[in-house]
Amino acid sequence: MSTALRDDEAVRRIANRLKRAQGQLAAVIAAVEDGGDCRAVVTQLSAVSSAIDRAGFAVIVAAMQQCLGEDDAELQMADLEKLFLSLS
Repeated sequence: MSTALRDDEAVRRIANRLKRAQGQLAAVIAAVEDGGDCRAVVTQLSAVSSAIDRAGFAVIVAAMQQCLGEDDAELQMADLEKLFLSLS
């Protein structure tokens, strides 16, 4: 069983989402280092956290779609459930 994502479009979307989160995180770090407003920092940090969570869910969804066509779907679904729960 390969654990790599094989859907190029899903990989592109997930990577783009993570790159946006990376940019947001860089802005949060800069705000903290520059003594930015605490409320704005917390708001932006929350946005970064949500973006990373959504990327994780997108990875799990893509993996679930892949495993639907695989032979050992029951084992894979158990693994996917563990991954999904690790995000909560």
